[in-house]
Amino acid sequence: MAEAVVSVLGKLAVVIANETQFLGGVGAKIEHVQRELNRIKTCLIDADSKRKTNEGVRTWLNELRDVAYHIEDAIDNFYLKVGYKDATVFQKFVKACKNPMKLYTLHNLGTELDNIENQLKEIYESRNRYDIKLDQPVEDKSKGSEAVKMPHRRATYSEVDENQVVGMQADKDNILKLLRCEETTKLAVITIVGIGGLGKTTLACMVYKSAKADFSYHIMLSISRQFSLTDLLNKMLSKYIDFVPKDRDVDYYAGEHNNFLSSERYLIILDDVWTNDVWNELKYILPNVKNGSRVLITSRFIEVATLANSQMPPYELNFLDEKESLDLLLQKALPYQESDEECPNDLLDLAHKLSKKCKGLPLALIVLGDIISSKEPSYPAWERVLKTMNWHSDGSGCMRVLAMSYEDMPYYLKACFQYLAFFPEDHVISAKRLIRMWIAEGFITLEGRPTIEIMAEDYVEELSKRSMIQVLSRSTNGLIKHFQVHDILRYLAMNEAGHENFVTVFSQVSAGKKPDGIIRRASLQAQEKNSQFIEYVGPNTRSLFLFDTDGYFQRSLHCSNFRLLKVLEIVGNIRDVIELKSLDKLIHLKYLGLRNCTTKRFSFHGMKSLETLELRETRYSKCNGLWTISTLKHVLVDYSSAIRELPKGTPISNLQTLKWVKFRDVCDAKLPNLRTLAIENYSGEWVSMNNLFQTLRNLRKLKIDCSGKIPMDIVYPKALSNYQNLQSLYLKGEWPENVNVEASLLPPQIIKLKLKGSRLNHNPMPEFGKLNSLKKLFLGKRVLTDNWEGPIICPKGFHALQYLKVMDDKDLTVAQGVMPKLTYLKAKSIISVHLPLELQHVAIERKSR
Repeated sequence: MAEAVVSVLGKLAVVIANETQFLGGVGAKIEHVQRELNRIKTCLIDADSKRKTNEGVRTWLNELRDVAYHIEDAIDNFYLKVGYKDATVFQKFVKACKNPMKLYTLHNLGTELDNIENQLKEIYESRNRYDIKLDQPVEDKSKGSEAVKMPHRRATYSEVDENQVVGMQADKDNILKLLRCEETTKLAVITIVGIGGLGKTTLACMVYKSAKADFSYHIMLSISRQFSLTDLLNKMLSKYIDFVPKDRDVDYYAGEHNNFLSSERYLIILDDVWTNDVWNELKYILPNVKNGSRVLITSRFIEVATLANSQMPPYELNFLDEKESLDLLLQKALPYQESDEECPNDLLDLAHKLSKKCKGLPLALIVLGDIISSKEPSYPAWERVLKTMNWHSDGSGCMRVLAMSYEDMPYYLKACFQYLAFFPEDHVISAKRLIRMWIAEGFITLEGRPTIEIMAEDYVEELSKRSMIQVLSRSTNGLIKHFQVHDILRYLAMNEAGHENFVTVFSQVSAGKKPDGIIRRASLQAQEKNSQFIEYVGPNTRSLFLFDTDGYFQRSLHCSNFRLLKVLEIVGNIRDVIELKSLDKLIHLKYLGLRNCTTKRFSFHGMKSLETLELRETRYSKCNGLWTISTLKHVLVDYSSAIRELPKGTPISNLQTLKWVKFRDVCDAKLPNLRTLAIENYSGEWVSMNNLFQTLRNLRKLKIDCSGKIPMDIVYPKALSNYQNLQSLYLKGEWPENVNVEASLLPPQIIKLKLKGSRLNHNPMPEFGKLNSLKKLFLGKRVLTDNWEGPIICPKGFHALQYLKVMDDKDLTVAQGVMPKLTYLKAKSIISVHLPLELQHVAIERKSR
């Protein structure tokens, strides 16, 4: 709930900084509102921690949220009516004097702010009624909500029946090997991480039962979220001391424990560790007597695991596969049957569908299995569960466990997590795209990081470290590129977002239902047509996501109906022609994304805030006025025919990303801060290439797609090697004749290199091996000429290479001692791959084409 207030405070700060002179007395009223919000902000974390158990606090927060939204609406609507958001203070004053209606609008804003200020005072004064404290400022981002009561009792090792455990035997064996490793006698810390409900505690119990006999002292402890070192040491001491005095300080207990363990080979399992404090305080008490002692830690947080042992990557527990999921579900649903072979075929088909709803999460499968076991084992009964299963009500036990991870989040991360409800089930989410949406919404504040984008990247990484997202791929520099959200966590995001009126999701089930209240953000994910949907979206809507648009809008979308939009994302059907009417009226729009659409011409004139434009797999006839928008940061298009020539002479100072445009449209532009450039040229005209590159000193990524040969002046004489900051390079086209590939021709700091259609008549790998920073190498089709005979040989070098992809038809041979850091290799199935003995562990993915 705090994020709504913080977002509005950011908006007020901008208004006060830029508009006070123009707003006159109204500016002072905005400052008063800001002061009231700042007072309330100091008690939001305490209130947020009590909202789950106190109806009064929940009502108090809802009232505050509504007032915060009211403030935002009042200011944005004011800008809409006066119509000159980007004018200077003097211009605003002159225009207002010429138009009395605008002065009247200013007066109305002042009256509205008076009412808002009175409401805020009443809300602040009523906090004592609910015992809401002011002692924890919201700016403390290191802490989430106050720990909530554990919703379930954790299993003990004696309660785990391994005969009832599915899919964990290999994990158990792997952990036991680490515990029993004789290569080191030093104290070793092994960590297991994963989302709540994945089975970390069960696995730890299984390991403890099997390994405890190997140690003279052993104990398994479940760590409370309200961690107390004194209580923990008391439990550990009581394992070998009959009477533990209760009136001593922590130093006494620590000393007693250290003295005892100094002569023992011990195994200590710390289950469900939530904070770094546990290990930071406990590590000094555990002596390293070099006798093979071990500590095993389970946690939902990768950061906790990494802190405990930075030398060994944490053991990441995986989801169950389809067969394991089905076995576990049937074991719970039909507890008196031996196997799925005894399950009737009609029920077996339903069981498959039911198990897929859980996406391999053991706790979800157990909860769903218990629900089914209470029903008659008949097709109608199981089918009803399949159609009506609701995780919030029917699967509340599972949801409570996962909700603990959400409650533990700091306030600024909760809004970012709720935003994931926008995306449909199993949707692959681009981290960059999501970050741009977060920034457009105002969720990211620049605190202690060089740029707001880097701050947002930290947020995505934090969601991963908390096991709230499943990372699918990372970039060359280690940043998350793509990820998915587990279905049940997505449902958690939808549930929390719905309660706080943060996001309204229209799914197939709810498509025909009109939601209550004002819709702030809306996402259409229904697979059936719902022509009424757009009628529910009102003038206060800030974000609009439309997936699979076929048939929804009857060929037109009237943007003037929701003029406060900041984010508009449409993923459609290429057959569906969508006309975006009055798009230029959206002066607050910061992010516009169209995918797989066909649209008519549209104008950007009048759009004053647009930062991101993505037109992917989208056909359009013409768009005007794009380059008049000074706020543009990212322009990504697939079909550049309608993107007109960039202006000459006038710098486009904020532009950081430009994909894909024709070279002739960009060759004379001034782009001082451009970091990513992708250019195409089907005409073969590469005039002034070097002149353009000389101005792009901040360029980090360069993609060049040629229809024929790569122009000589790109690679010779050493044009690319002058780019000290260039880290990623993609070249598609035939390499210039009579020019051999040399490491000296390429950027010295290159991390990622991709070639396609080069038709080289020599093996480039000896030169590529000299690139000491190269981590990813992609060799596409026809990198070598068709006349090339023999394999692609990698004789030496590649000291940093981690990822290698070879899509040519030539065999691949890697010499001994080459590519020592290689972890992933992808190659065509028809070629032979010869790796040295030290690389036999590398996973090789085969591709048929």
